[in-house]
Amino acid sequence: MRAEVQNTVTEIEKSIDLLKQRLDWETAEFRLEEFNARVEDPNLWDDAEGAQKLMRERQLLVDSIDGVKALMTDLSDNIEMIELGEMEEDEEVVKDAEEAIFKLKEVAAEKELEALLNGEADSNDTFLEINSGAGGTESCDWASMLARMYVRWAEKRGYTVELQSQTAGEEAGIKSAAYKISGHNAYGWLKSESGVHRLVRISPYDSAAKRHTSFSSVWVYPVVDDNIEIEVNPADIRIDTYRSSGAGGQHVNTTDSAVRITHNPTGIVVTSSEKSQHQNRDIAMKALKSRLYQLELDRRNAAINEAHESKGDAGWGNQIRSYVLQPYQMVKDLRTNHETSDTKGVLDGDLDGFMAATLAMDVAGKSRADAQSE
Repeated sequence: MRAEVQNTVTEIEKSIDLLKQRLDWETAEFRLEEFNARVEDPNLWDDAEGAQKLMRERQLLVDSIDGVKALMTDLSDNIEMIELGEMEEDEEVVKDAEEAIFKLKEVAAEKELEALLNGEADSNDTFLEINSGAGGTESCDWASMLARMYVRWAEKRGYTVELQSQTAGEEAGIKSAAYKISGHNAYGWLKSESGVHRLVRISPYDSAAKRHTSFSSVWVYPVVDDNIEIEVNPADIRIDTYRSSGAGGQHVNTTDSAVRITHNPTGIVVTSSEKSQHQNRDIAMKALKSRLYQLELDRRNAAINEAHESKGDAGWGNQIRSYVLQPYQMVKDLRTNHETSDTKGVLDGDLDGFMAATLAMDVAGKSRADAQSE
């Protein structure tokens, strides 16, 4: 076996070992048997909410076990194919198996990163808010481009995307939008996107074809599980209703169904304008609780807290990532220095590389902090 392939095999084996450690491999099958026994309880669905939670936990364990077993099987099979191909001097068989191992390394690395998403709320669904910043019409257009980028990213992962509220720009794009993105680890992946995003391009709205710089902010908050108690004092909030409006123009019917909730102690404002007034009130209250929960998470995590304290306005000096379309093409994350020239791919939702780089950086930082505290 060639040295490059052997090194790749070693890296995959290390990833598998780490996955087993995080899964507590020695007890995983026993825990699955316990889940299966509970699932067969005829009284399980007397508590529908608890049953659904149990089924989700069981499925996560099944997926984790199956994922590790699949990696082990694929690695073993391809090693055997290489050995067989070398014995029979069949270069094509060897080449195919080597390529499969190189691809398997990428799969193992991604599963290893997913296994690191073990924060208190990482597995939760998430709220994602986008707000245009400095730059007027340009920034409103940029905000709509970001919204499209995140929706495409979520859809590629098989997540469900629900538009919670949206305010159209005066000439183009959007001033703001809020989404609920549902799927396993939705918050864990998207939390790294919180911050200010900067765009440099030749403006399609400038007849002189000059370069413009635009800013929009993205903020991500976990959807609070029902079993996490977040108390909101009614005296601390103000609830307003107003006419909802979208991008349909002045002749579109509007009603006083939109809801805005202001939390006076923190200044947090949440809105929902896509449903009935009753539904909007419920959605906005859940969003408020998620924002308050995020504040609590920030207090527990110094790194996240520092990032939020320094977020500032959506303008110069506060950006986490730059998207340059002219005079050259590049997207660069200013925290990790991860970059790519495939700007089209990124704007079409190819964000995994940036998210993985930030996650790996956070994990490394936590490991160093833990080592220093020992």
